[in-house]
Amino acid sequence: MQLYRNFTLCFLFFLLLAKVSQAQPVFKVIPLGVKGGTDESNLSSYMLAPIHSDNYVCLDAGTLNFGLQQAVKNGTLKGFAGTILKNNVKGYLISHPHLDHVAGLIINSPDDSPKNIYALPFCIDVLKTHYFTWKNWANFANEGDQPTLKKYHYTALDTAKETTLDNTEMTVKPFLLSHSKPYQSTAFLIRSKDDYLLYLGDTGADEMEHAQNLYRLWQAVAPLINSNKLKAIFVETSFPDEQPTKQLFGHLTPSLLMKELDVLGKMTDAKSLKQVYIVITHMKPSAEQVEEKIRKELETQNKLNLKLVFPQQGKLLLF
Repeated sequence: MQLYRNFTLCFLFFLLLAKVSQAQPVFKVIPLGVKGGTDESNLSSYMLAPIHSDNYVCLDAGTLNFGLQQAVKNGTLKGFAGTILKNNVKGYLISHPHLDHVAGLIINSPDDSPKNIYALPFCIDVLKTHYFTWKNWANFANEGDQPTLKKYHYTALDTAKETTLDNTEMTVKPFLLSHSKPYQSTAFLIRSKDDYLLYLGDTGADEMEHAQNLYRLWQAVAPLINSNKLKAIFVETSFPDEQPTKQLFGHLTPSLLMKELDVLGKMTDAKSLKQVYIVITHMKPSAEQVEEKIRKELETQNKLNLKLVFPQQGKLLLF
């Protein structure tokens, strides 16, 4: 009998240990900018690394230096903003070339260190022909207007394959999004060992874009959700539901996002989907209390009881 009790206690202990182990975070994210719109000090940019690494990539780069300063001020990072940018940010994943996603990259380029810019070809083409040119800035990249200063190396991604993110412990696979047709954006599926994080750039709903980009994306990540490998989904909600349809400009509202997540829910196990953090990005503070309105609408319409997260600039997130 004593042997049986000891065996039972050991079994329960290992079950508890396994449960605790599964709950341990595998990714850390430092938001350098969380908004869309007119606040140039707080535009889309998220530093991402595996939990035990300080080798980050930036998911978009709307705001860099000020966001790093806020992270240092909050105690999330230690050191000087410029030094962290040079030493710890190993590359940039740019979802699309709108200014609120690339302004920080361009402005900080003179003091940055050599690294890769990862993007789909349509995005690289705009960076090469409209931003890093000698007509409006110096060309710090390795292609385009001569002379090329070769600080940044354009790395064209392919939606058919996974690409290693140099000097990090991560890989990325891109997915095409529609951002007010015919304009495009990108979702990045980041992998560290057997765990994943999904970041979506700006996107419209399939029903508004007359497309199936999000549907195909949900199909691709549903198996990762069901196997508890996808830890978080970063997705935009730019406007409250009162925004006129003709003025969405390829963005989501709370009701449109929840419709899309309902589609994802039908592809996945309900219990597994509830374990995935849904991080709300790119709110546009165009008027007083707009962000609070978006937040309340999301919480009210969250019929699936998903774990909604509202990131704050410079404050650490663990997944």
